[in-house]
Amino acid sequence: MSRLTRADLDALPAYVPGRSVPGAIKLASNEVPFGPLPGVVEAVTEAVTGSNRYPDMGVVALRETLAARLGVDVDRIATGCGSVALAEHLAKVTCKDGDEILFSWRSFEAYPILTAVAGATAVRVPNDAGHGHDLDAMAAAVSARTRMIFVCNPNNPTGTALTRDALDRFLDAVGPDVLVVLDEAYREFVDDPAVPDGVATYGDRPNVVVMRTFSKAWGLAGLRLGYLVAAPEVAAAVRKVVTPFSSSGVAQAAGLAALAADDEMRRRAALVVSERARVAEALGKLLPDGVDVPPSQANFVWLPLGERTAAFAQACADAGVIVRAFHPEGVRVTIGTPEENDTFLAAARTALTS
Repeated sequence: MSRLTRADLDALPAYVPGRSVPGAIKLASNEVPFGPLPGVVEAVTEAVTGSNRYPDMGVVALRETLAARLGVDVDRIATGCGSVALAEHLAKVTCKDGDEILFSWRSFEAYPILTAVAGATAVRVPNDAGHGHDLDAMAAAVSARTRMIFVCNPNNPTGTALTRDALDRFLDAVGPDVLVVLDEAYREFVDDPAVPDGVATYGDRPNVVVMRTFSKAWGLAGLRLGYLVAAPEVAAAVRKVVTPFSSSGVAQAAGLAALAADDEMRRRAALVVSERARVAEALGKLLPDGVDVPPSQANFVWLPLGERTAAFAQACADAGVIVRAFHPEGVRVTIGTPEENDTFLAAARTALTS
């Protein structure tokens, strides 16, 4: 029988989303626990009435609003169906067969998938002892074939974040000929001033791209909308390969409405950050000796439980709480409402002390 698809895809892992179980508390997908921001439902409702027409393929209004908000020229912005789609587009515009994409591991699980789809080779550099990027090892792993580097900051799923000093040294070591993609999907939850804003800090470096999303703090995970800020020629290349009309009219309207509710977004993000600190402190008292919760700058915490990972996740599920297991490394737990977090902590207490 003839093969109709690429043979190398047989070894490609499928992306595994966080599970949804009816009646259970879902703390597995890094969603915010709140409803849409003010104005979003109304904007979406109005946009739906024109859904018989194609949306603005140039996403002009949203790009202009983002440009004004970020203080950059509009030709430096590209949008897509979530930041993960933009990461895939970046792989397509930088790599051909045999080229390399480098990233820390463990990091965002879509990186190896989109690397393989682009026909590139994934170079995974193990996380350091603190569950974050080992930038020295990553810089040493750059070769003549390295075309792009993903730096997830804060890192998913460990929550760890890199400081400006560390990133400055890394970017200088890598040099200007490799595209460095700062994946800042969780930027709105960062409260450590040592963690840089990629756009403000590295906007003058033509080989740096900053990706962000509306899926997390902005509460639009179900509408799939992300953006990147890059040098004009890089952004133009991405816009050239983006699937036509992939930023729907509804998503564009929702994004504009969400941006108009900036103060409320920040208030909600601050609630998540406060709960993050409470949950991490409580877990620190429950975990066995030698196991620590890494400091998180995202809307989740990481429990490096090793071989106990699967059992812990199952114990949480039995208690009606769904967390994200990366067996045999650890468990990622999204920060929910105070009540949801209390239920999780009770399940964690039972799992870790039984």
